[in-house]
Amino acid sequence: MSELPDNLTPVRAAHVFDEARLADYMKSHVDGYRGPARVLQFEGGQSNPTFHMTDDGGRMYVLRKKPPGKLLPSAHQVDREYRVIKALADHTDVPVPKPYALCQDDQVIGTTFYIMEFTAGRVLADPRMPGISPADRGKIFDSMNDVLARLHKVDPAKVGLADYGRSGQYIARQVARWSRQYAELKTEDIPAMDKLSAWLPEHIPAPDPELGDPTTIVHGDYRLGNLIVHPTEPRIVAVLDWELSTLGHPLCDIAYNCLGYRLPEPPHGFAHADFAKLGLPTEQEYVAAYCRRTGRDSIAHWNYYLAFSLFRLAAIAQGVYRRGLQGNSSNPDSIRMSRSARERAELAWSLVS
Repeated sequence: MSELPDNLTPVRAAHVFDEARLADYMKSHVDGYRGPARVLQFEGGQSNPTFHMTDDGGRMYVLRKKPPGKLLPSAHQVDREYRVIKALADHTDVPVPKPYALCQDDQVIGTTFYIMEFTAGRVLADPRMPGISPADRGKIFDSMNDVLARLHKVDPAKVGLADYGRSGQYIARQVARWSRQYAELKTEDIPAMDKLSAWLPEHIPAPDPELGDPTTIVHGDYRLGNLIVHPTEPRIVAVLDWELSTLGHPLCDIAYNCLGYRLPEPPHGFAHADFAKLGLPTEQEYVAAYCRRTGRDSIAHWNYYLAFSLFRLAAIAQGVYRRGLQGNSSNPDSIRMSRSARERAELAWSLVS
């Protein structure tokens, strides 16, 4: 049996559910389950509360569910997470946990949820990876780059995801969506967000002369902290947290993946790191590796894609902060997100103004 992760806590009061009813459901829908199961909650999971379960046979599972309270119609769609994970698990070499079951019956634990395997390994939230050798740090970054490139080369239609999102004009639709969501959840004025809401749709890069306006599966939150690294080897064994995935523009995904190079504060930002000493590629080297793997010569308008990604991140942070004020965020530190939204927006505006 794998060791338990070190980021588990007792189930928080706001997310308690009927564990006996869950056990009954798993007996009927999860092959090999031997109940009952011990349930603990992961400390992370700002959007969709996430739980670790160990059954009587020592098998481990992960449960992701919608949070309680009034939710935006387009948010917390764990059924979409399950769908993309299952498609990738069944038809591709993109590493994801094995999915077991999706339950959309609110009578079981109160909200929609899905169950997948627990993938043993390391979650290295800090890209500087303390305690890892420089050589392995570089290999882990290269594996992260390779997995994203593999995802972007998947043909959505061939894996049953042709209708997982709309084709083309992804950036325009995303800017409109996050501008609208920010306005709905606004708690204070952030001038940079207002400027970006006006500027971004007017300056969308023209389609590439050769590649056009590509549409691929995009993860939406692709970063080291959402990946599981092999327990001992420097390679990615699973990609987690697919809530924001859809069909979209792959350059938005790689730009988001590179935001750590621009953000100064840990654990996600490492802008001031000594890359050579740590064994990490520079942003330019990392992007070049992605281009080689996806058949691109380079990426034009790079700062636009970075600014777009920061704008979107700021809007998401504002949503987490608002849910924290309402008392239904699964992250007890959500109140800090107000400052994060402002800082992301201001950094984005500085890149394009």
